[in-house]
Amino acid sequence: MDVTTARERLEDMLAELDRSIAVLQGDPVAVREHHAADAGSDLTDADRARAMLTVAGTQRDAVVQALKRLEEGVYGRCVDCARPVPEGRLEARPEAARCVECQGKRERRR
Repeated sequence: MDVTTARERLEDMLAELDRSIAVLQGDPVAVREHHAADAGSDLTDADRARAMLTVAGTQRDAVVQALKRLEEGVYGRCVDCARPVPEGRLEARPEAARCVECQGKRERRR
């Protein structure tokens, strides 16, 4: 993927993530009328929103780091082994920081 396309895709992703995070940070529970019977579902909604915020924040960080790698001229290189990240991986996940092999190793360690 060329640098211009990568930058456009990453900036679009960042804008979308920022919009999603702003919506998730709103308090949908406060908008509804509270009833004692809703307490359990309100907690579930809050937990779900927190989990989605965590995921969106993590992905946002990855996009910001990818934009930083673009600026530094190292975008498309694995942050662990410095080999090229496969084109198909970057097409699917423009924020990818690692080649498939290094990403697999990282996930197995978790």
